[in-house]
Amino acid sequence: MQTNFSVAQLADPDTAESEKILRNCVHCGFCTATCPTYTLLGDELDSPRGRIYLLKDMLEKGQPASAKVVKHIDRCLSCLSCMTTCPSGVHYMHLVDHGRKYIEETFRRPLPERALRWLLAFVLPSPFRFRLALLGAFFAKPLAPLMPGRLKGLLAMAPAEVRPPSKVDRPQVFAAEGKRRARVALMTGCAQKVLAPEINEATVRLLTRLGVEVVVAKGTGCCGALVHHMGKEEPALESARANIGAWARELEGKGLDAIIINASGCGTTVKDYGFMLREDAAWKDKAAAVAALTKDVTEFLDSLDVIAPREDAGLTVAYHSACSMQHGQQIRRQPKDLLSKAGFAVKEVPEGHLCCGSAGTYNLMQPEIATQLKERKVRNIESTRPDVIATGNIGCMTQIGGGTEIPVVHTVELLDWATGGPTPPALDRAGVERVG
Repeated sequence: MQTNFSVAQLADPDTAESEKILRNCVHCGFCTATCPTYTLLGDELDSPRGRIYLLKDMLEKGQPASAKVVKHIDRCLSCLSCMTTCPSGVHYMHLVDHGRKYIEETFRRPLPERALRWLLAFVLPSPFRFRLALLGAFFAKPLAPLMPGRLKGLLAMAPAEVRPPSKVDRPQVFAAEGKRRARVALMTGCAQKVLAPEINEATVRLLTRLGVEVVVAKGTGCCGALVHHMGKEEPALESARANIGAWARELEGKGLDAIIINASGCGTTVKDYGFMLREDAAWKDKAAAVAALTKDVTEFLDSLDVIAPREDAGLTVAYHSACSMQHGQQIRRQPKDLLSKAGFAVKEVPEGHLCCGSAGTYNLMQPEIATQLKERKVRNIESTRPDVIATGNIGCMTQIGGGTEIPVVHTVELLDWATGGPTPPALDRAGVERVG
């Protein structure tokens, strides 16, 4: 794609990077075949190719973002399916991230939109504030029909139970059982440990049982993805620096073999820390080191090869590959291989490349499209007739779980269960028993 940026514009590192990305695009349109919003809406401007044209025009002109551009960029899920499909290697993620930052800096949204985005950015990255908000939402649920617009949807998505903080989320070290194979840091996250504390608990049990020492480093918190995808760069970089600093102290102390992420949306962002802080002289080397060490928990377990093959568990698992896992991190085989080794019959989900509609805060800000995608995903999953649904991302678990009676669990919960851990709470509630 030909570009026409001025020398002054290209002096900006973000613009220079976007120009390189734009030049890789050859207009082939392969991306349209796998884009969820184009599949649903059939609008070229709601395809990756259409959005690339909009971003190119906006950035080249250097003018404030228009309402038209904002509408179609806001509709993008950042599922990154287009990057998997693209034969030219167009790094759409970095381009749309730059576009969102530019929009945040140049476009003034209507007051209700600004208020919602502020609320989500203020509440979700903070486990304390998020837990308080969920408690408030629980008591406000009866008033949901009277609430305007998206507030109605926010209340409807609030869980029926808000659990207290888990003990495993505190800064501490969990010793490996038996001979130590590795020493890792676990990112406990933000929203996940409020919505499903059992995921971190299962991760710690599983890793330590398999000979891995687990560190929860003091000072870690939200990865920054939630605000990053809203175009709020500085809060995202503040979160990144806090995490990098905490893990760097562990690296300089007893060392780490890996940084483990069990929410794939976070994993995609943490693996991109090196790029996000590439212009920050004080942090870029540490950021690159952290990014290089970061592994999804299934990616790490597969590399250790410590889960021995087991007999048939008698349970069929529909594995939903989160977009941030299969497209953002290109991890596809490992979770399914691990589940198969653990004795589960793993089913492929039709249209597995399409997003479920969660996409961070997308289901809260674009509820109509998100609901259509959820219903389509649930139909495809249920067609496989599974006993349980497994995935590696809390957002997908919440989104899919809101549309089906089939229990939804994190992959690591099933692996923990298969190797001696307790029954995952979702399976317990559903009365699912392991028969193998």
